[in-house]
Amino acid sequence: MSDCSRTVDDVRTFLQSSKGFDPQQMMRFYDSWAETYEQDHNLMSYRAPHLAVDFLSKNFSGSPEEAQVLDVTCGSGLVAKLMVKRGFRHFVGVDGSKGMLEQAAKTGLYQDLKLALLGPEPLPAPTGGYICMSRVDPKSESGNNYKVSLEKELQLMEEEGLWTHVDTKEIDKYMMTVYNNHNNNKNEQYLDGTMYLYRKSLN
Repeated sequence: MSDCSRTVDDVRTFLQSSKGFDPQQMMRFYDSWAETYEQDHNLMSYRAPHLAVDFLSKNFSGSPEEAQVLDVTCGSGLVAKLMVKRGFRHFVGVDGSKGMLEQAAKTGLYQDLKLALLGPEPLPAPTGGYICMSRVDPKSESGNNYKVSLEKELQLMEEEGLWTHVDTKEIDKYMMTVYNNHNNNKNEQYLDGTMYLYRKSLN
């Protein structure tokens, strides 16, 4: 159930409470967040789902009506809702949170929904097609280390012939920062991000 009285500061406080959680604790956190997830993302000006769908649609050359979409960490199903508007029809969702999968099921858009904690568990679906992912760019040493580590892994996947790079796009004002409660500089209230698009190699 949505809570119209929630403010940006409420969401910041809630998100900050998850700092330092291990993967299992994070899934319980997402279970508790599921009902207000989309509302809170709107409050936080979280543009990633809209930007990702725009980015993918711009580069997708096939028939949306025939495409099979694997929505990894599908959350409440927001990406599927946006992709349906672009003509996509076939969705399988994967998420580590039962609460989020329950919200995704309410959309009626998914042919299948699967529970899996990615990383410790393998992806419960065949790989293929386009791979679109996004990453927030926190202004910190750990954020920079993650960027270097991720892009090194992406480069290795490309060098091994597993997939082909299609496009990379830097995103201004990707989302509002949750760890910056009292900053009067509006530009510093937002974090930038990066989106990556690859296509699985056919060989």
